[in-house]
Amino acid sequence: MKTLLEVKNLKVHFPLKHSLFSGLRESVKAVDGVSFTLDRGETLGLVGESGCGKTTLGRAIVRLVAPTTGTIWFEGEDLANLSGAALRARRREVQIIFQDPYSSLNPRMTVEDIVGEALDIHQLADSQAARHARVVELLGDVGLDADYLQRYPHEFSGGQRQRIGIARALAVKPKLLICDEPVSALDVSVQAQIINLLQDLQREHGLAYLFVAHDLAVVEHISRRVMVMYLGKVVELADAKTIVRSPKHPYTQALISAVPEVDPDRKRQRIILPGDVPSPIHPPAGCPFHPRCPVAEARCRTEVPELREVGDNHLAACHLAGA
Repeated sequence: MKTLLEVKNLKVHFPLKHSLFSGLRESVKAVDGVSFTLDRGETLGLVGESGCGKTTLGRAIVRLVAPTTGTIWFEGEDLANLSGAALRARRREVQIIFQDPYSSLNPRMTVEDIVGEALDIHQLADSQAARHARVVELLGDVGLDADYLQRYPHEFSGGQRQRIGIARALAVKPKLLICDEPVSALDVSVQAQIINLLQDLQREHGLAYLFVAHDLAVVEHISRRVMVMYLGKVVELADAKTIVRSPKHPYTQALISAVPEVDPDRKRQRIILPGDVPSPIHPPAGCPFHPRCPVAEARCRTEVPELREVGDNHLAACHLAGA
């Protein structure tokens, strides 16, 4: 497979106001030195607790938030340094599906205008007839009838709204979709329908997905590889089966232990992590996970572990992984 996206040492820090007493300028380190690659047509799952930086990373790639430092190479061009018309042109190829189908659609616009807006912005329809035909085609691709064209978002269920959001993202024929927890707000039965739809669209259009989620069972099902984040950093990266069956990082092991086991003869030992996720304003020294890690050693408190190979195409940022 050919690499479509290569992110190198990406950081997204949100500055806070100067402290009244110390005068120091602090920042929220939402994404703190993330690197990975994504191949054409591949699905890379991205998991972690709320607040670990998953959504910020996805939005930085599509440039909805500005990177602080680092590079985002997309087909040999650094999105982090683009602006104006050049960025607008590249955004056609990198689209996003938002988490909440209830707030991501303009309630004052009809379905035809919601989906057709991207065609207008990028001037992809020569006439109103061509625009109408393209919107009808897109609705058909996501399993919606053309009779819905003049309806408004409040007239649809959550699953139908998410299908409209997917149609909108597909309108400009992207090569990469950032799926920002696209099924977490939906019922379980509807989640399966949307996941199956995304897989069908991937096969039909050759799409690549960065699939952001907190449900490891969903991520394992749809992803070829899985990347685990904690406190703005990547702590483990491997193919989906390896992550689930042989996690190396203690944080990943804790996440896997929380996934319900369907087979009653196979029982996982539940790992309960103490405390809460540290503040991204003042992350711990050394390994960011050490305050909650059940196997942390003295060096974990002072030495930052590198993301290194601990198996065949298996990376982990842990001093003890593979030991």
